[in-house]
Amino acid sequence: MIYGIIADMHGNLVALRAALEALDARHVDRIVCLGDVVGYNAESNACVDLLRDRGIDTIAGNHDLIAIHKLGLERCADRPAFTLKRTRKDLTTHSRAYLAALPARLVLEDDIVLMHGGVNDAQEYVTTPSRVLSNQARLLREVPTAEICFFGHTHQPKLYAVSSGLVNEQSATGRHTLAEADTTYFINPGSIDGSRKETPRVAEFVIFDASARRVEFLAVPYDYEAVERSARAAGYRMTPADERLYRLRRRVLNVKRGVTRRLGRVFGVGRTTDT
Repeated sequence: MIYGIIADMHGNLVALRAALEALDARHVDRIVCLGDVVGYNAESNACVDLLRDRGIDTIAGNHDLIAIHKLGLERCADRPAFTLKRTRKDLTTHSRAYLAALPARLVLEDDIVLMHGGVNDAQEYVTTPSRVLSNQARLLREVPTAEICFFGHTHQPKLYAVSSGLVNEQSATGRHTLAEADTTYFINPGSIDGSRKETPRVAEFVIFDASARRVEFLAVPYDYEAVERSARAAGYRMTPADERLYRLRRRVLNVKRGVTRRLGRVFGVGRTTDT
């Protein structure tokens, strides 16, 4: 089977449509999504509707879970926290029900695993060799047949080959055949939404031929300026006043955490764990 694999559209309907049109033109057999359907941009409900109407199998990303209050905002930077609060207000009942039903992980054809961040943590950034190795160990404990793992969350196309305790990062461009023996591959298709990137702003995704064990990294342009205008008009972009307020709130929170930690060391109570 030939899969189209997308991730991290974050309410960007324009980019999502562009990617799906490109995948349709390539006649893939099945499209799957690695999560973060909502957040950042103004069309979260429309993205949910499109994925649902197309029957695209999707897993839960951290933004999806935060948007329906299954996760909190504690590990969010100011900008995503701001947009997720807005997303929480805008989501319809149908969108909330859809997001609440998303699985944390999917396994395809016994050896292809789909996850969002880390194996057991949708908010983990798998960005270093040590994190790739630790996730490989966890993955093989839980899915011993796993050979290929697709993950999202970082918004960066990546291809890692893990063998004998070593991580080999390969170029995340063009086509690659994933056929080395005793190797686990970790592949990030990049993000559909380009708002966290520098130029060029493109929608990124991959096509994976499971029979040939071949992955191809692809990207298509979309009207980024139109998406930004829509996001600003709908209140998804921080004003300078918003930024000052969030910085102040974060300083106050950090002071409270520092006091709590000091009290914990003195009295042995009230300890907290920062993430």
